[in-house]
Parts: sequence; C-alpha cells; structure tokens
Amino acid sequence: MRPTIQIRDWWSDSGRVYVIAEAGSNHDRKLDQAKQLIDAAAEAGADAVKFQAFNADRIVSRKGKLAEYLREKYGDEKTMNDLFRELELPREWLPELADYARQAGLDFLCTPFDLQAVDLLEAPDVNVPAHKIATFELWHLPLIAHAARTGKPLILSTGMAGLGDIEDALATVAAAGGEQVMLMHCIIGYPVPFESMNLRAMDTMRAAFGVPVGLSDHSSGIAMPIAAAARGAVCVEKHFTLSRDLPGPDHPFALEPDELKEMVAGIRAVEQALGTRRKQRARSENVFYVELRRSLFAAVDIPKGTKITKDMLTVLRPGAGLKPKYASAVIGRTAGADIAEHEPITWDKLA
Repeated sequence: MRPTIQIRDWWSDSGRVYVIAEAGSNHDRKLDQAKQLIDAAAEAGADAVKFQAFNADRIVSRKGKLAEYLREKYGDEKTMNDLFRELELPREWLPELADYARQAGLDFLCTPFDLQAVDLLEAPDVNVPAHKIATFELWHLPLIAHAARTGKPLILSTGMAGLGDIEDALATVAAAGGEQVMLMHCIIGYPVPFESMNLRAMDTMRAAFGVPVGLSDHSSGIAMPIAAAARGAVCVEKHFTLSRDLPGPDHPFALEPDELKEMVAGIRAVEQALGTRRKQRARSENVFYVELRRSLFAAVDIPKGTKITKDMLTVLRPGAGLKPKYASAVIGRTAGADIAEHEPITWDKLA
C-alpha cells in the first residue's frame, strides 16, 4: 500500500485536512433538500460532500428488527428494512447530484452498500474520485474487493474493528489490486460519548499499517474533529443536516450548517498552527524579543574605569543589553565608558 493517498488534487501529505461533509440520508428523499445540503457543504468550505447509495433489500433482512437506538423514536412498528426503504437515495439522482456538487466546487462522494452501487458510481456521468466503505461494510469483503478493482482510492471506516479485522480488509484491497487506502478511525454511536472516542487509536493504526489515517466522527459538536486534526488526522468526515428538527434518524446527531462552517474553520486554524517540529522564535515574536525580554542593566551610575561588581547590575526589560547569563562574565570587568543607571550593559561599554 502507498503511504499517501490522492483524491483529485488533494493528497494526504499536503498538510491540508480533507473534510468530507457527510449528507448521508439526510436528503429525506427530496432532491431539492439534497441540493441544499450540497450548497451548505460548499458554503462551509468542505472539500467533498458525501451521500449513501443503499438498497433496503440488499442491506438488511426484511425480518430484521429495528435497531435498539431507534426504537424510542419509531417504536416497534417499523423494521430496519422499512426504515432503509424510506431513506433510499433514488439512484437516478446520482448524475444530477454529482454534477451539482462539482459545479459548487466540491468532490462528489457516495458510499456504496452493494456491488451494483459501485458500478453506478463508476459510470461516466457520476465518476466518484474515491470509494468510501462504511464501518458496517468492513466485513463485506466482496464489496471491498469490487471497489478496489476500480483502481480508485479507498476510504475505509473502522468502527468496532480490531487490528485483525482491518488487516483482513487491507489484504482484500491488495489482492484486488488496490494501492491507495486511507483508514478512518470511527466509534459507532449516535452520538458517541467523548470518553469512548479513543483518538490515540489513530496513532496505532498509522504505525501498524503505514497508511494515512483520518476520523469519521459521530460525537456531538465540533471538538473531536478539530482535536483529530491536531493529532494528525489527514481526513475528517462529519454528518451534517439542514436542521436537527427534521424527521430522519440521522438528523439529531448531525451538525447544522453554521456548525459545519465553524468546524471547517477550526480545522483550517489547526493546519496553520501545526507548523514544523523546530522549536524557535516565531516571526511574530520578534518585537517582543526586544521589547519585553529581560537583559543586563546598570543598577547604579558606573563611571568609566570602575571595576564592575555584582551589586552594580540588575536584570530589566527591554532586551537591549546582554543576556542575564553573561552576568558572571561582566562582573570583574572594567567599564570602558560611563554607564548611567538603568542603561543597558553591552560588550562595547566594557574595557
């Protein structure tokens, strides 16, 4: 596997975090709403907007019960199959949404949940620049292999997975000829409590597999994506919605547009702040280095020819004199000129 991944004109060692605004199923099967989500992602400054392409009968049994976390909202009347059917993205929308996103300056991504979806996303009028595999599909190795055979970069979410599970997925990618892979640390929960986030696992995955690592976040707010960027995440994915008051299951834990914009701004600030590993004076500190740093000054008037003693020296601002560490070298020297009280001590004033 390559140690870098490139998605269009972005690459993982560029120093810029690739921000995926995850629209998911928050379109509520309304085309205008889907386009409004794209507009919001562009306004926020995201790099990509992502939807999901699933078919209810290809993702969950018709006899499967509703997930426990959804029962409070929907009761027992619906099955998971019913809910997925209500949230399916009409696949005929894909070309129009892809074009709309590109016109807005965004990469268009869409998570495939079946092999047919991969093929649709590869069609010339959609042509996603990468394939994102959702956490729950990490064990769907045929899907991963099919996506890898496209030659596109793969983004693999790793919620609930151990290192062995990730190794299986990466081996599948390699066997299918895939070369570019990014792993996304992910904890499943809606929302995830902060104490479960375990951001240090990103370091473990990076060291174990030698591939770029990002964060797919389901926690509340924007703190975790910004923290992940500071910890070296090269990609951040976050669910967003037009309003948390909308009826679908993913709206309540998603960011609203102004929050998404704030998150992106926070990540961009982190990018600027990371800098280099060198510890040195910043250019913005130069004025303070002179004006506010302490240095050696005369504590009293010192006439020319006077042998300087310790009690003739003091340490004051600004930093116009010698550094205080040179006090021992000044003591015992002779003043080569008159040095007035509170005048800086410099080498040229010593005999």
